[in-house]
Formats: sequence, C-alpha cells, structure tokens
Amino acid sequence: MTYNKMVKLLIDGREIRAEEGKCLLETCLDNDIYVPNLCHVGGMENPHASCRLCFVEIEGEEKPVSSCTLRVRDGMVVRTDTPPVRRLQRAAFEFLLSTHDVQCKGCPANKKCELQRIAKFLKAGLKSKLMEQHFKEAETDPGHPILNYYPNRCVLCGKCIYACREKHGHALLTFAKRGIDTVISFYGEEDMARLPGKDCLACVEICPVSAITLKADA
Repeated sequence: MTYNKMVKLLIDGREIRAEEGKCLLETCLDNDIYVPNLCHVGGMENPHASCRLCFVEIEGEEKPVSSCTLRVRDGMVVRTDTPPVRRLQRAAFEFLLSTHDVQCKGCPANKKCELQRIAKFLKAGLKSKLMEQHFKEAETDPGHPILNYYPNRCVLCGKCIYACREKHGHALLTFAKRGIDTVISFYGEEDMARLPGKDCLACVEICPVSAITLKADA
C-alpha cells in the first residue's frame, strides 16, 4: 500500500506527522504509543478487529473505536488512555482469559508472550476473575504432520491464517466451529500434502502465544 500526503494529528496530546490513510494503530505503535492488540499485522489492508483490544477515543465520535480499522486523517485527535477505553480493553482481555489455559511456566512463549505484555500494561492478572472459564475438550490437535496446535492456548487472533495466505497465496489454515468452540483448523490431507514442511514455519513464528509449535520429532 502506498501513501503520499503527510498530515498532522494529535495522539495523547502529542503532535504526530503521518501519511494520510495509514492505519491508526500502526501510527501509534510506530511512534512508541502502545495500544494493546493481538490480531494486527503491519501492512494488513483489511483488518478483522477480532481481538477487540485496540480501542481508542476519537474527538467527534460518540464511542471508542478499534484503531486497527481507522485510517489517519488530517486534524484527527486521538486519546488512547481514557477510562472508557481502559474499561473496554480490560473487558475484552477478561473474555480472552476465560478461554485461555494459563500455563506460563511450561509455555514456549513465556517471558515473550503478548498476553503477558498486555496484562502488565493493563495492570490485570492472567487469571479471569469475572468470567467462568470455558476450555476445549482436546488439549492438542495431533492431526498435522509437523505442527502441534493447542486450542486452549490459542487466542484466535488469525495471524497464522494471514501469514500462511501471504506466504503461499492461499491459507492452508482456517477458522472452524463457532462461538467459544472456535478453533484453528488445518485443511484436508490433499492440501496438507502440498505443505512446504519445516521450510515454512510462518504460522509458528507469527503466533503471539505459541499456540502452534513445531513437533519435537519433525
């Protein structure tokens, strides 16, 4: 995506220069203004805003909005740290934790996990206190020849699907089922036979919580 005109906007009182039409979330992150997020990938043209964490307030808007779906425009006034924004972010985070099996000690993502970073930023614990926890029955999905998938670790950010599509022109992963039962699923045997194997670990590398890992004997 190409941008041209440079515009000015205010983010938390700071005057920022950015290319008109650039993703607002990217603009914040590029200027060291952290906004919690899980599903965003730099350069993504049509973000699906699934994690519901990147809320900000925009002057003139009645309610907080997802910054990943907004494009920068001249004169925009943005607040990333208001009480309504934090309430929405903490509520979304609580919902994520209600389906996330927190086992940090044995997790490959420990100390570099995006959930840990968000919890620290929001001053929130990693155990859901307000919602009943709902875990999938299967702790792992053994169906893939070289990858392990941990449904109760997965935050359904969709980054693995996006990375796979960008790498191969079409995704070999997809969302399956609905609601709290939603999981990442690999396509059938015919499709998996065309996988590039260990030469491509795009889905493993992009996962923010190590929900997809390389099998030990792969």
